[in-house]
Amino acid sequence: MKAVFHRYLKIIDRFIIGKYLGTFIFTMGIFMVISVVFDVSEKLDNFLNKHASLHDIIFRYYAGFVPFYLNMLSPLINFLAVIFFTAKMANQTEIVPILSGRASFNRFLRPYVIASTLIFIVSFFANVYLIPYTNRLKIDFENANGMIDNDPTKSEVHMQIDKHTFVYLSNYDPTTHLGYNFIMEKFNGDTLREKLIANQVQYDSVKNRWSLKDYSVKYVNGMKEQFLPNQSQKDTVLDMHPSDFIVYDNVYTAMSLSDLNKNIEKEKLRRPEYLKSIYFEKYHRFVYPLSAYVLTLIGVSISSRKVRGGVGLPLGIGILLCFAYIILERFALVFSVKGGMPPLVAVFIPNVIFGMLGYYLLLKAPK
Repeated sequence: MKAVFHRYLKIIDRFIIGKYLGTFIFTMGIFMVISVVFDVSEKLDNFLNKHASLHDIIFRYYAGFVPFYLNMLSPLINFLAVIFFTAKMANQTEIVPILSGRASFNRFLRPYVIASTLIFIVSFFANVYLIPYTNRLKIDFENANGMIDNDPTKSEVHMQIDKHTFVYLSNYDPTTHLGYNFIMEKFNGDTLREKLIANQVQYDSVKNRWSLKDYSVKYVNGMKEQFLPNQSQKDTVLDMHPSDFIVYDNVYTAMSLSDLNKNIEKEKLRRPEYLKSIYFEKYHRFVYPLSAYVLTLIGVSISSRKVRGGVGLPLGIGILLCFAYIILERFALVFSVKGGMPPLVAVFIPNVIFGMLGYYLLLKAPK
């Protein structure tokens, strides 16, 4: 009898895991088709006006678009999948026999944990390795075809390029690699030693050098100053690159983990105001996949009880909760970048709050 009972539970495990993953994949496919159809209708004129090739549209733009949005919506898709098939099981009185036997509710949760672990592993791999690569394909395509709204001309650029050197540009245009009103100051501690002013500075991508035009230099040695005025042009090597002046809102999402770590060290000197965004992006890649466990727990807890109205009520509650999770997850970035909250704390806020909600609902779930 005991052997039959354990064999029965294993059959139920396979049934639940199959329903879970099958519904998840099917729902993800529906969302993918809908997202692509709506995006094509919106971007079609842009594709035609820019004469983008079909190969680039499919294998660059949509090769980045589809993974990014499926990954972003995966908590919603996962949540809907769990609620839909679990509520359907409850409505058809399939859960009652399981809980009426010797199986506890925690034992009933085991196949859900196994399935959500598989989703967690795939999501973790995608967040850390796949999504940055596909985002790079999409962003490069958008930049090449003028699909990003960011103004390419950057104003009032301040940057520290090493421990002793500071630079300033009033304007920089990345399309021509040309900057205006360039100032470079070199210090020895707090003492100014050299100040260079140029009307224009331009990067030569062939020589990998910067060309200073119409520049003057002032050297300071204690109370003595030496002035070198009105020089026409000079080529020099500086520890800065045109990419250092280009900061798109989505640039960090297209960096690999190693590139993120390198940029953290670089921006500590050059643009410390961007550090929180980089740290948040780094931690977010590791924490975001945990939503597979949190939302699965909530989904099972609110949909395992048979209610009047069938699947509709738990599905509606689930959609509201899931959108609340996504909104809170977006606000976490604002809390970190604008509100001064440490990025490591901010990325855990949605999972901690909804994890506590899931634990409460678990205690109230039918046993």
